[in-house]
Amino acid sequence: MFNADSSLTAFLNTLTPKFYVALTGTSSLISGLILIFEWWYFRKYGTSFIEQVSVSHLRPLLGAVDNNSSSVHFTASNGEAESNRQNVSECKVWRNPLNLFRGAEYSRYTWVTGREPLTYYDMNLSAQDHQTFFTCDTDHARPADAVMQKAWRERNAQARMKAAYQALELNNECATAYVLLAEEETTTILEAEKLFKQALKAGEVCYRRSQQLQHHSTQQEAQHRRDTNVLVYIKRRLAMCARKLGRIREAVKLMRDLMKEFPLLSMLNVHENLLEALLELQAYADVQVVLAKYDDISLPKSATICYTAALLKARAVSDKFSPEAASRRGLSTAEMNAVEAIHRAVEFNPHVPKYLLEMKSLILPPEHILKRGDSEAIAYAFFHLQHWKRVEGALNLLHCTWEGTFHEVSVYPKKELPFFILFTAGLCSFTAMLALLTHQFPELMGVFAKAFFSTLFAPFNFVMEKIESVLPSSFWHLLTRI
Repeated sequence: MFNADSSLTAFLNTLTPKFYVALTGTSSLISGLILIFEWWYFRKYGTSFIEQVSVSHLRPLLGAVDNNSSSVHFTASNGEAESNRQNVSECKVWRNPLNLFRGAEYSRYTWVTGREPLTYYDMNLSAQDHQTFFTCDTDHARPADAVMQKAWRERNAQARMKAAYQALELNNECATAYVLLAEEETTTILEAEKLFKQALKAGEVCYRRSQQLQHHSTQQEAQHRRDTNVLVYIKRRLAMCARKLGRIREAVKLMRDLMKEFPLLSMLNVHENLLEALLELQAYADVQVVLAKYDDISLPKSATICYTAALLKARAVSDKFSPEAASRRGLSTAEMNAVEAIHRAVEFNPHVPKYLLEMKSLILPPEHILKRGDSEAIAYAFFHLQHWKRVEGALNLLHCTWEGTFHEVSVYPKKELPFFILFTAGLCSFTAMLALLTHQFPELMGVFAKAFFSTLFAPFNFVMEKIESVLPSSFWHLLTRI
């Protein structure tokens, strides 16, 4: 008759103390290797390897759907835009609304220092943006657009510019070719503006033509969407050229007209360009009007919105603010509002104060930013530091509020260790302790191991005994022969 209890007891009795030493030592080694690998992967990529595999491979197999992934395009219907606003993840990489011109500004840094101001990852994201915004499925039917479709995929800048000239030879009204040359070939903002004006003429012709044909077919609709993207991009860059050349009021008008003509394109964040230009004009009432429209809970926040709101609140009290006097008499209502606004801004992006207070050196802003991250802080401070310096006492109020409340207390954003690293650390420590105890007291640990396994398999033995009492003995003889 088959007896599971006796078989288990016989097996455990044949195991020597050396087996338990080897078992615990091997377990400790394996868990230690897993811990080292997990820690290395976390330091390099910022996430747990086991968790990454679980989310990327196991979760789809179990039928889970990632609700945070959303593709935001320039053009969207009203319902689509609202849906995108709700689904946008705060960890999404965004195109920097105030990104510099590659030829006239980023290249100047390279000429002076010999270093590249943009990372390959950043430039690769821009290449993907250009292919999304400036190409469509019908480009192959037009030789110039087909050439530009290849140009946006070129990694080498010289190859891109050569392709742009080739496209202009095929069609001197190729707006995207002028855009590429204005961005990358020109060495001054004046030259870039001149090319963008040529691009605007060509872009408006293409836009009007596709607007009349957009309802004829799906291909025509896609072409019109592309032409809209190109036109909006050109007008926005022309406004930025005017801003950089000191024609601030002209830049403000261009931005307002663009936002009025394409009201559904709020995801472009043109209002951030407008806020910066209005701050340069010191038109604080107009800044407040723009903030009232875009500082809404349904819209994705940004450092520009949060810190500009804080700057306006601080402006009302910063010139007479004294930390000593405030500690004696307490904060007034206006001062409390300013402090709360700074709290809100710092909670959104805690990296900004160090750049505004010049505790960290500024570098050229990237073409893409991570909301609530260091890259967004750099991009904001690069353009807005002068506006904070212009308001007397604003930086002092920011420093007092930030240092007293957040410098030592705040832990946001806290980069916690993933669960699996903590789990493997605990497992490694536990098995290492077992290995040490087994090595020092092999006989005693052997007794404990036998008792543990006997307890562990006790329910199984109980079930087997019940089955034995029900089934005939001939069945067990047959099973043991098999």
